[in-house]
Amino acid sequence: MKRAFALLLVAAQCNVAHAYTLFGAETSDGRRVTLKWPQTPRYFVTSDAVGGVSAADFQAAIARGFARWEAVPTSTVTYQFGGVTAARPGDDDGTSTLGFMNRPELDRVLASTSFLVDDATGALIESDIFFNAAFPWSVAAAGETGRFDLESIATHEIGHFSGLGHSALGETTSQNGGRQVDSAESVMFPIAYTRGSIAGRTLKADDIAGISDLYPAPDFAAATGSISGRVTNGGKPSFGAHVVAYDLAKGTMVAGFALTGQGDFAIAGLSPGPHLLRVEPLDDADLESFFDDPARVDLGFRVTFHDRIIVVPRGGDSGTIVVAVTPK
Repeated sequence: MKRAFALLLVAAQCNVAHAYTLFGAETSDGRRVTLKWPQTPRYFVTSDAVGGVSAADFQAAIARGFARWEAVPTSTVTYQFGGVTAARPGDDDGTSTLGFMNRPELDRVLASTSFLVDDATGALIESDIFFNAAFPWSVAAAGETGRFDLESIATHEIGHFSGLGHSALGETTSQNGGRQVDSAESVMFPIAYTRGSIAGRTLKADDIAGISDLYPAPDFAAATGSISGRVTNGGKPSFGAHVVAYDLAKGTMVAGFALTGQGDFAIAGLSPGPHLLRVEPLDDADLESFFDDPARVDLGFRVTFHDRIIVVPRGGDSGTIVVAVTPK
């Protein structure tokens, strides 16, 4: 049996969401496996064009997005361009297809990545990406006022294509009934930058840690370290708490979640050295987009900093760090 699901990228119209996480798939016998490509995936593009983006422009921008992820030195992820296809994104045909679709009814969705998974093995069979032709697009090198940057959005979606979830490492403000991104420390932040911005073309530490954790280079584990532990609230496990590791030397952030019934978390791919740990509730998140059971997510605490600096060991783990958050 095959199973399909999808992720959406919205146009500055939703709340803050998920942090650097890896997708999981449950097999028919109840095993939980990480969703990733077992070998180099082939992708195809359609020959559609939209205003401001020719078919050749589209293919080139998509190729640059894939190349950006391939260029991460601590990751082994690679992709293969298969050519132009008459298939459409969303067809469950075993072919990974990227292309435009005109979906004006999805008036907040810029793009969507869908997956087809083998329920027996958990293997990723296919991943399609559609870009909503109802929005204005651009491939201009420096961006174009009033148009969304195709390369930035493609880079985000290719992160999903590769197996990465969303990141909550960003700041937004309310504007005209929606949210405007003020800053983001991850390409995988779920809200797009404003029209004309090309900021989403640059991978951040959170993105690099995620793709490297999923497809590690041979020396990745030995050259980096991790922080793991547990979040408690009033002595009880805190599920869904957002845990952020701040590198005091580099000024970068990598994040994870407490994702077990015991409040356990683990953040891998960290540079060795001192880190500050911050735990915060996702009280401005669209929880249903990121958790199967949002009712379990603990929101009843204040932003809490761990009471000591954590030194990440090279090639090792911090050992169990218990963070007791402050209840609201």
